[in-house]
Amino acid sequence: MQNKLIKKVTIGLSAVGPGLFLIGYNIGTGSVTTMAKTGAEHGMNLFWAIVLSCVFTYVLMVAYGQVTLVTGKTALFNIKNNFKIGKLISLYILVALVFGEILALMGVMGIVSDLLQEGSRLMFGGTGFSTFWITLVLVIGLYGMLWYGKYPAFEKVLTFFVILMGICFLYVFFMVKPDFSTLAKGLVPRVPSKDGAFGLVAAIAGTTCSAAVFIMRSTVVAQKGWTIKNLGGEKRDAFVSAAMMLFLSGIIMAVAAGTLHVMGLKLENTVDMIALFEPIGGKIAAFVLILGIAGAGLSTVFPIILIAPWLICDYTGRPRDIRSPMFRILGFIGILFCFGMQFLDQRPPALMVFSQAFQACILPAVVVPIFILINRKQVMNEYTAGVKMNIGLAGVLLFSLITTYFAIFELF
Repeated sequence: MQNKLIKKVTIGLSAVGPGLFLIGYNIGTGSVTTMAKTGAEHGMNLFWAIVLSCVFTYVLMVAYGQVTLVTGKTALFNIKNNFKIGKLISLYILVALVFGEILALMGVMGIVSDLLQEGSRLMFGGTGFSTFWITLVLVIGLYGMLWYGKYPAFEKVLTFFVILMGICFLYVFFMVKPDFSTLAKGLVPRVPSKDGAFGLVAAIAGTTCSAAVFIMRSTVVAQKGWTIKNLGGEKRDAFVSAAMMLFLSGIIMAVAAGTLHVMGLKLENTVDMIALFEPIGGKIAAFVLILGIAGAGLSTVFPIILIAPWLICDYTGRPRDIRSPMFRILGFIGILFCFGMQFLDQRPPALMVFSQAFQACILPAVVVPIFILINRKQVMNEYTAGVKMNIGLAGVLLFSLITTYFAIFELF
């Protein structure tokens, strides 16, 4: 009976491979930091931003997946070859995404190494292991997996981290027992007048409705070998992915809102969250939280390391071979940025929030081309967008312009 259940779960997970890949990519330490900081400072008042971001994430994932299924080509290749200034647009997206992801990678590894140092301190006392040596060990392990790995192996690793992350955050949620009435009162949508609120809305949009997710969506759907016959499965996969992003992001925000916000505590550093939760849930909650956030971070690192070679393959129409020299060389260069926080004075969470807000500024450049492409008869044949899809894409475009304004307002 148990073996049959495990087999069914495995089959179910394999059916939503691209979705799980993108959950692992999207819900990383950037999401954890942003959602926890938002929950601590504003309670659940900005939960509406997560809901809208996840709804629009679903719309764009379906749109990008549908265009890829019909054309057999990936996102940047389609943009480059179907617009007069397509080369310029696709190159802008490529460069902006790689730059934004490098910033995110430095922040991710900075947070993960800080958390693991805190975990070693709790276990062995003293100051804990050096963050440099922690980063070095992780980098060697990650690059080893990149060197010998294949796409299905990455998918399995990310599936493991996503499940681990979800279980850990659920465990902490029920352990700290946040006040549900306080959470419910905070669900009324509004933008608080406090400084930094606009920036957090932009960061929520940037980390959830991320431009990189939709470009990568096209790539992982193509990597899966799906065709137009898989359109129904592609939509279900996108729904599972968006729903899981909403659930996990909401849990993280609720944990912080029901504890730190009620106690009047602010979150400036991810490691502070461990110190703040330890008196509430004890050392077990602290360890589980470290495990969950570290799992979230490591699940994000894999796609970030792969993003530059994947986008180049997307742009040029080349086949995607993780073991090719280009992947290995660019992967090596990318993974060196994991050491970035060892040489910067800026704290990792601040860099993460900045990188997420920066991502929000790229979103309009990703929305407009797909809006046009999915309505072109010569590109989509009978699979052009219907009324619901066009209303959804119009909503995404409006949302992207508003969050871009918020990001620019806060950054400058």
